[in-house]
Amino acid sequence: MTALPIRNNEGFLEDARAWSPAIAAVIADEDGINLTDDHWEIIKFLREFYDQHEMSPPSNRLFVKAVKEAFGEAKGNSIYLMQLFPGTPAKTACRIAGLPRPTNCL
Repeated sequence: MTALPIRNNEGFLEDARAWSPAIAAVIADEDGINLTDDHWEIIKFLREFYDQHEMSPPSNRLFVKAVKEAFGEAKGNSIYLMQLFPGTPAKTACRIAGLPRPTNCL
């Protein structure tokens, strides 16, 4: 079992640099998500977005828009992202990707 770094009360890592794919798998498993290539594509995208902008996408709407710009309509829509990351896709995906909580997600 992979030891998890320090997380806040919502399960987000306190330090995004402490993240690893093994940690992502543990966090996803806590949410009942078995990570597939489709999940990893979005996780990698989010980590690159964070590296470039020094922030997580601030809302679910902007998350969907950014994915649409990067991957097209088929993946950049709420239904697709909710199937991968149930609940609030931006929040769930960012938690698994080891990134800070999106600022405008409930």
